[in-house]
Amino acid sequence: MHGRIRIAMPKGNRQVTERFREAGYPLPDDFDESRQYIVPIPETNVEFIVAKPADIPTYVAYGVADLGVVGKEVLLEEMKEVYELLDLEISKSKLSVIGQADKKMTNPRVATAYPNIAAAYFREKGEQVDVVKLNGGLELSLVTGLADCIVDVVENDPSCYFEQYGFVEWAVIRQVSSRFIANRASCNLKNEDIERIYSKLRAQIS
Repeated sequence: MHGRIRIAMPKGNRQVTERFREAGYPLPDDFDESRQYIVPIPETNVEFIVAKPADIPTYVAYGVADLGVVGKEVLLEEMKEVYELLDLEISKSKLSVIGQADKKMTNPRVATAYPNIAAAYFREKGEQVDVVKLNGGLELSLVTGLADCIVDVVENDPSCYFEQYGFVEWAVIRQVSSRFIANRASCNLKNEDIERIYSKLRAQIS
């Protein structure tokens, strides 16, 4: 829509929703539970589209959305041609290699929702691995023996999450958090509007 800024938001991420409210965008109280795909904010020239996190870089890269919010891990995995404008410093976690405490090995089979990141990590370490892409339930791949280890996003203290099955953190690949991204063409065509939104979000980061 000409003259309107469209922002792609991850479905159900309350921290992201609250950050935009703090920046002056009055998202509805039921925004995170709403089944609406497009949510206009009448008091502004902004409308939000709600998408799966893994799809947001695609919506932004193709210009369906001018802006978006996505985890750094998704940004690295999808490798779309977008501008990363800002670390929102929310949804902080880490991308880790997790496995059985007593089962470290060479040439492991690795299950992950992030095959590009996993392959690059082990390649840089000079290790040959068999990467298996799964879309969720990665713990099951360890319990059943499908995988020797997994690469997944976990809380900064994953001990409680994995102790039931004796999983441990083998390595931390990197810290991740929510990032504010932009379509390249939109940055030129709608620079003033994007700069205004950027400034409001930047002001909320301590």
